[in-house]
Amino acid sequence: MKKLAIYKNDPWLQPYAEAIDGRHADALAKEADLTQASGSLNDFANAHKYFGLHRVRGGWAFREWAPNATAISLIGDFSDWKEDPAYALRPVGGGVWEGTFPASAISHGQLYKMLVHWPGGEGDRIPAYATRVVQDPDTKIFSAQVWHPKAYKWSVDNFKPDTRPLLIYECHIGMAQQTEGVGSYAEFRDKILPRIANDGYNAIQIMAIQEHPYYGSFGYHVSSFFAPSSRFGTPEELKSLIDRAHELGIAVIMDIVHSHAVKNVNEGLGGLDGTRDLYFYPGARGEHPAWDSYCFDYGKNEVLHFLLSNCKYWIEEFRFDGFRFDGVTSMLYYDHGLGKAFGSYGDYYDGGQDVNAITYLSLANKLIHELNPRAITIAEEMSGMPGLALPFKKGGIGFDYRMAMGIPDYWIKTIKEKKDEDWHPTSIIWELTNRRADEKTISYVESHDQALVGDKTVIFRLIDKEMYWHMMVGDTNAVVTRGMALHKMIRLVTCATINGGYLNFMGNEWGHPEWIDFPREGNGWSYKYARRQWDLVDREDLQYKFLNAFDNAMIETVSAVRDFQALPVVKLWDKDSDQVLAFMRGDLVFVFNFSPTESYSDYGFLAPQGSYSTVLSTDNPAFGGFGNIDETVEHLTQFDQLYAPDGKGWLKLYIPARSAMVLRLNRPKAPRKPRAKKN
Repeated sequence: MKKLAIYKNDPWLQPYAEAIDGRHADALAKEADLTQASGSLNDFANAHKYFGLHRVRGGWAFREWAPNATAISLIGDFSDWKEDPAYALRPVGGGVWEGTFPASAISHGQLYKMLVHWPGGEGDRIPAYATRVVQDPDTKIFSAQVWHPKAYKWSVDNFKPDTRPLLIYECHIGMAQQTEGVGSYAEFRDKILPRIANDGYNAIQIMAIQEHPYYGSFGYHVSSFFAPSSRFGTPEELKSLIDRAHELGIAVIMDIVHSHAVKNVNEGLGGLDGTRDLYFYPGARGEHPAWDSYCFDYGKNEVLHFLLSNCKYWIEEFRFDGFRFDGVTSMLYYDHGLGKAFGSYGDYYDGGQDVNAITYLSLANKLIHELNPRAITIAEEMSGMPGLALPFKKGGIGFDYRMAMGIPDYWIKTIKEKKDEDWHPTSIIWELTNRRADEKTISYVESHDQALVGDKTVIFRLIDKEMYWHMMVGDTNAVVTRGMALHKMIRLVTCATINGGYLNFMGNEWGHPEWIDFPREGNGWSYKYARRQWDLVDREDLQYKFLNAFDNAMIETVSAVRDFQALPVVKLWDKDSDQVLAFMRGDLVFVFNFSPTESYSDYGFLAPQGSYSTVLSTDNPAFGGFGNIDETVEHLTQFDQLYAPDGKGWLKLYIPARSAMVLRLNRPKAPRKPRAKKN
């Protein structure tokens, strides 16, 4: 086999070539095995077109893979929920059961399930490939629903997202609304998408799309993998949301859960044919010890058929622009990475890799990019597995990006454990740029994880209870002033150092004051904290508007530079004793003074010779600052004979305490060529 490029990028991986080459070869072998009949992954990943309930010429066809079953019938509204020979399935080989029914036997909107018999028992089950699952509001019982409406007519075809850099607004449909309750796809489309577009983000990452029986699971205990959650509306309303996002130029990324599945027997895949391990590993390997869920058996071709087809289904049927794969660390290792430090390369290749899962992820990435070369795939992974976000052909697993999960941990630790005087620029810039050179990351200060009950958002850690009493415009409470200043600086330095993309969870950009707590027994099933209080940022008398205005300006500054994320981060200056940091990307210079007390006049550092204009200042009154920086001043570098041969001069600035600014180097415009005279 030709030597993979991963070793050229990182020679320290060479001692582990056997494991890395092995995982690569395993994926190639499995692809050959899966496609020997179909010819391609694209043609293989069509299980959803074969299994489940489908309208066919002359009637309906239904199929299910249930090798342990001895008999299966469809039951539902059409059979008065009783077993009827007219709706019985027959075995057709390979553990597959099939039934065909006349058009009049089943109608759009009817509810149904399978009644499955197995040796020693029977039970009602929701089909594995059901595309619509609803919950009875009174009995709370979930059932599949026959769904065959008129085909949705898309307004946007062949959407091409402009995501360089990728700026993600992470969101949850149900809790996006203002009122206490469950929001809908339609409400999100009409009320929230315009906000996101105005905020300048070019992608949304939607959580909790796949159907899940317990709302409080945040969508991570999935039961029906092919069904968009009906608690938010119909499949067509989800399509309308995505269509509208595309009209606004916003890419739509789905938070997909293929790392585990809910244990529920009546709603999920566990025990579908009377066996627990139909889709999951047998024994202890099939149960996640921390999540109370089942783990897929990625070694079974039928499971790969199910999961790969699931990826294709969401892309083709709903036109999602990509996926953020949840729980990838858990998939990569037999021990799910629990309690492991991953302090050296040896920890990644100690025999604890789940080769089956790595093979699946490699094939999933390959399939997704075959379906849509512009698709976006992101791995939520915390161990730092080398090559995760490297193309498969180079020896990687094929993701486009990996989540920089150490960054929010760093900010939490800094805020919790360090005095303001101990915030060191050398530490900050190292943490934000410490990444593999050949892999792109998604940087973020906080996601939904940090906003959940039991944790705290950054704004709450900085301001805490003072938020309830001192957020009025004109109130100069010292705790709030400090918190807002650092909130802006933390976000700016994180966003300014991206090498792939930036992510924000909805409402956090303007300092949403409450945590997230979904309705549960412990809070009396309240929706009070499972919502976003948009009225706070819309009020002119509250300071939340300042943080929102700053975030808008920050996103605009970064997105205005084509391929900003690919520009090198060139450090110009960092001095811990002063708490000053300066770096350059392209023509933009980012300057930070983290000192809580020291403002500096004529603070100088070397920068490319020329004049600089102020693009952004955290101290601008429009952003809740004090206006101590005169943004109209043109800054000229001062000549120094020693550094002039390198094209550098001294850039001297006034930098107030706890502030940051962005300057732009004013390059002379190229002279216009004279037009040729016409004869």
